[in-house]
Formats: sequence, structure tokens, C-alpha cells
Amino acid sequence: MRHVRLAIVGAGTAGLTALSQVRKHTDDFVIVNAGPYGTTCARVGCMPSKALIQAADDFHRRGALDALGIRGADALRVDLPAVLQRVRDYRDARVAGVLGATQSLSPSQSIAGRARLDGPEHIVVTHRDGQEERIRADRILIATGTRPVVPAAWRAFGGRVLTTDELFEQTDLPRRLAVVGLGVIGLELGQALARLGLKVHGYELRDTVGPLTDPVIQAEARHRIGADFPLHLGRAVTLREGGDGSLVVDDGQSAVEVDAVLAAMGRQPNIDGLGLDTLGVPLDSRGLPPFDRNTLQIGDLPVYFTGDVNGELQILHEASDEGFIAAYNALHGPTRFRRRVPLAIAFTEPQIAVVGQSWAALQGQAFATGGFNFAQQARAIAMLRAAGQLHVYAQPGSGRLLGAELCVPGAEHLGHLLALAIQRDMTVAELLTLPFYHPVLEEGLRAALRVLARAVYGEAPLEMARL
Repeated sequence: MRHVRLAIVGAGTAGLTALSQVRKHTDDFVIVNAGPYGTTCARVGCMPSKALIQAADDFHRRGALDALGIRGADALRVDLPAVLQRVRDYRDARVAGVLGATQSLSPSQSIAGRARLDGPEHIVVTHRDGQEERIRADRILIATGTRPVVPAAWRAFGGRVLTTDELFEQTDLPRRLAVVGLGVIGLELGQALARLGLKVHGYELRDTVGPLTDPVIQAEARHRIGADFPLHLGRAVTLREGGDGSLVVDDGQSAVEVDAVLAAMGRQPNIDGLGLDTLGVPLDSRGLPPFDRNTLQIGDLPVYFTGDVNGELQILHEASDEGFIAAYNALHGPTRFRRRVPLAIAFTEPQIAVVGQSWAALQGQAFATGGFNFAQQARAIAMLRAAGQLHVYAQPGSGRLLGAELCVPGAEHLGHLLALAIQRDMTVAELLTLPFYHPVLEEGLRAALRVLARAVYGEAPLEMARL
């Protein structure tokens, strides 16, 4: 039986980040991975989707060119196979960069196979040739990631039901598509594909879309994104065979015939056969063990639960942070890390962002709200993107920033600005003393902060810092 100082199970974002930290301190490790090496983001998530969104947004922009005095946009057309090829080329370049982290590893350090736990100090690895190897490790990092959720009954429809893991492998797409699940990925891809000329219908079991919880901002998102493709909300759907190989999507109120369905109903942790039940700790209804999100340690065991698999925040930057935390603690002993301010972004148009504490998280406590409608924002008007609203939340009395929800142009940048301010425990008054250029989209944020300042302080604060 082999013995190593540290075993990493999974080579996605968390696993590869952990690997980079471990290699700075020791060569006495092994990383085991069952599927393709590389991150969900690079292979099937945020990177290829952004390449698709860019093509969709650029083509959609043709509708605004005439108002700018630019003629001839009606001659533009979409070559969808070429669009998808460019997405794959971009994706493959990103994946190649990620894989550089494992190319110099020896065969004894990097194993392509499936690992299962046998207690908190052992893993059993099944190599691709079927041979088994038992490894004892002083510390084990579990970073096995997730896979798309697909109802079992839908698998009978074969390749007509696509997941986000399969979408970007298609060389072409059928022209009638249903997107089931309108979280961040469903919204992004549904809008992008509709803008590229596909006839798209979106379905969501909830009455809401994306990560937004503020009723005003949520309504704005439904209104703006619903202008690109119809949104069917608040009802479960069933699939059945239609005519000529089509599928019928039925939500109990209407039935729509499509050529294919994109299942975007979230992702489930890869824990099947992982042996979490051998750790001797209770598992929740999902089969997941309890762990400390500031150390990633499972109880007092030498086992760390890191990245998307732990069911927390399934976002690349969070998985990267968790890979670092788990590796640091496995190498140096338990240290509690302060997690970064939560930040979620959807690259729709208008863009969506939720920063810090959401509207829903603030319910039950006192908070003040400041808002601004971007239909009145000068820079957005010049860009012909004057649409959307934002709300910023602060603590009454102190004015300390708590969070924000946005559905506005440039939300990816405004959201970062707010996240930095919240991370630094800034107040509304302090943020207003910082520079805002003119004319920029950030002035819309300043307008919301001024409204918020009056709600918090009862008057407008002094916006210039005293010497």
C-alpha cells in the first residue's frame, strides 16, 4: 500500500488550485481524476458561454445601428456552425492553459481513475485498466465537482435533450429550442440563442429567474429578458414525443413543439460511489457531510470538502478560493479564513448582479434601500442601452453597505465596485467621497447611493473628504 502526505480527488478548479499550492511545499502527493482534466468553467461553463454570448450580443446590436446613422445592418446573417466553431476554438485554448498545471506530473502523482474513500485516511483507486490501488494519505482533499441534473425519464429522448456539458460540442443547433431552468446559465444561453435567431422558449419551476430576490429588480429582469424570448414561470414541465421527431414541452397551461430541449436545471455533486458514508459522520438529505466553510474541514477529520461538490457557491472564483483554503489547511494545520463578499453575475442584457447580502437575506432585519432607473442614465442613453434598475442596501444609522441587486448595463463592473466597498466595510458616505468620472455608467450607482444616503442619514452627506 502506498503512503502519501496528501491526496487530491478531482482535477477541476478547486483540485487544480489546491495542486498549485501543494506543489510549492511537497512532491509527496497524488491527484486522482475520473473524467477529463480541467475546470467546468473552462470546458462547459463560463468561458464557452461568454464566447457564444459575445456573438449573440454583437449580432443583436445590428438593431441599434440605424439609430446611430450606420446603414446596411439588415444584410448581416448568422452562420451558426461558424459561431459554434469559434466557441470551441476559444474554449480549447482556455482548457489547454488549465491543463498545463498537470502536464509535468509523474504517472505516480497523477492518476486517471476513480477514487473512493475507505475511511478518513484511505482511498481506493480504480485505474482505467480496472486495476485497484489502495493509498493511505495523511490528508485527503475531495474536489470531485458536479454534473448537470437531468430527470431520469428525459434520458429516453436521447440527443434531443442536451445539457450544458453537451451544448458546446454541437456543430449546429436545431432552430426550435426549449430551455428548462432559468437560473444564471439558462438565462444567459436562452437569451444568446434567441438573439442568434433560434426560436427559444424558457421554462422555470420558480416564479423568478436568475439569482435576483428583490421584487423590483426581479420584475425588471423578467421584463427585459422576456423581450427576447417568452418566459414560462411557476410551473413544472413534462416532455413527450411530437410529430416528425420533435418534442412537446407541456407546462399544464400550454404545449410548445420544439426540436430539442436544453436542460439547465442546475448541477448535482459528484458523490456517487465516493464512500462519504465511510467517514463516520452524519450525511444530510443530499448525502453530503457537514463541514466548516471557513476551513473546509469535515469535523475534526483529516478530510477537506472543497469546490462545487460541497454544494455551497458553485462559482469558479469561490471554488478557487476553496481549493487554496483546503490545501493551506491540509499543509499547515487548521486556519479559519474570512470568505470574500458573495458576488454573482449573469451576462445577460441588461446584466444581472447580486452583491453581498441579497434582498431576501436581509428580510427580518432593518435596512435602507437606494435605487436608480437606468432609463434616465446619460451614458446608457448615449449607448442606446438605457434600461434596467439597481437597488443598494445599507444599515440604518451607520450607513454601512450591506448588499445590492442590479439589472443594468455594466452590472459586472458596478457589482465589482460594490463588492470591493462591502469587503472593506465602507459606508454610503465613504463611498460617495470617491471619484466618479463623467459620463460613465458608474454615475447611475452614485445616483442610487445619494438616494440611499438620504434614507440612512436623513440628509445628503458631504461628498468631498476633508483634509
